[in-house]
Order: sequence, then C-alpha cells, then structure tokens
Amino acid sequence: MNPSAPFILRPVATSLLMAAILLAGFVAFTQLPISALPEVDYPIIQIVTFYPGASPDVMASAVTAPLEAPRYGASRSATPSIATGSIPTPGVMNDCA
Repeated sequence: MNPSAPFILRPVATSLLMAAILLAGFVAFTQLPISALPEVDYPIIQIVTFYPGASPDVMASAVTAPLEAPRYGASRSATPSIATGSIPTPGVMNDCA
C-alpha cells in the first residue's frame, strides 16, 4: 500500500490534520520569546605573543603577520593591537571569528 493512500482516500481528514498542524505551529510561534537586544556570545580568538625588546613594528612584521597568514590568507587581515612598552612587548591579536 502506498504511504499517501490514506490521505488520498480521506481528503477531509487530511485537511483537518493540516489545519491542526498549522494552528499548532502558529500557537508555538506566538509563544517564542522576543528580545530587542538578545545576549549573544561572539566567538573571539585572542593570541598573546611576547618578543622581549622588540618594537611594535617588529612585532607586527615578524610575529603577528606570520600568525595571521594561515588564518586569513590574502582575503582579509586582522587589525592587531600592538602595544609599546618595556620588556616584554606584547603583541595581541583580537578577532571575532
């Protein structure tokens, strides 16, 4: 027997079943919570590197750029936050993946 045969033989029951499913879906939809500003946790990747005595330019070219290359390739580049300071000079790359 064909799986659609009962629905073909009973069109009124099929229509009532469809109406019941649509009504249940509408009721469920109206019960969904709505928030203007939902709390969302964005995935963040943070890499901290140390190169004692290095300037921010050296950190950007020698450390941060090689770390970015496998992740971004030629498509885009993260904007690294290179901080100056005394030894060690950290290079921090924040990215919202």
